Amino acid sequence: MKEKSHGMASVLAALAANLLVAISKFVGFAFSGSTAMLNESIHSVVDCGNQILLLIGDKRAKGMASESHPFGESRAKYFFSIVVAMMLFFAGGALGIMEATEKLFHPEHSVENTWLVMGILAFGMIVECFSLRVAMKEIAELNKEKLPLFRFLRESRHSEVLIIFAEDLCAVIGLLLAMLGTILVAVTGLAFFDALSGLLIGLMLCLAALFLAREFYSLIIGESMTATDQQLMNKAFDRSEVKHLINLKTIHLSPTNILVAAKIELQSEYRAESATVINRIEEEIRRSFPQYKIYIYIETDVYQMDYQVKSE
Repeated sequence: MKEKSHGMASVLAALAANLLVAISKFVGFAFSGSTAMLNESIHSVVDCGNQILLLIGDKRAKGMASESHPFGESRAKYFFSIVVAMMLFFAGGALGIMEATEKLFHPEHSVENTWLVMGILAFGMIVECFSLRVAMKEIAELNKEKLPLFRFLRESRHSEVLIIFAEDLCAVIGLLLAMLGTILVAVTGLAFFDALSGLLIGLMLCLAALFLAREFYSLIIGESMTATDQQLMNKAFDRSEVKHLINLKTIHLSPTNILVAAKIELQSEYRAESATVINRIEEEIRRSFPQYKIYIYIETDVYQMDYQVKSE
């Protein structure tokens, strides 16, 4: 099965959007001196680097199985996603907070050409909303169970979709904060509001990065199939030939690669044809999950009441 690169359309759309927006934001910063605009510029540059890392991760994830990597390198997506989360935290959030904090207590800080800043921010908002729309479209394609958005994001094993959605959402919220700060500067003449909006943008990026890192840690350590998929998997073993499903373990090697290991006890009359029964179970599993590439390992044993996983 050839693995489809889910989420890559949103990655490419986000890269194009961030390149365009980053240029416009730096122009705005050069003419205004706005801290919020500088933070937004840094944010867009970091996002460009992030999308490039995700594309590299997608390419590495397609690496074929080898002696040192018997299941291929499909989990490379998770590694590069956690690198992206750390980039967002340190290069985006932390750097922005330091810059905003310095300007917050800098008496000579000022913002000029506020209406130019507003125009660039509005342009950025249009572009980022387009990118977010592409991400939402990909989420809709993947969310076949029609789960609520944030539940889907928590349960999804597609790290690139999660990170692009988080980046695009943060970009839109960051632009709104920057616009609000610029409007307050224009109305009150106090540059304090510009620095404050820049500080809030930095804090938001740090919080988003910590959330993403937590999710990707779980993925890179190894998560089982979702509860819905697990129920469907159990049905493959619910057959007359199987007396007991002693143990069943699943783990995502990537969003679409899964390792399945099971131990079963067969009815006595089927023990002589265990290979045939196991082949039928494997065929049913593959039919039930055509969207996945599945590595299946099933062995037979005798069920014991005091069976524990550590006894394997």
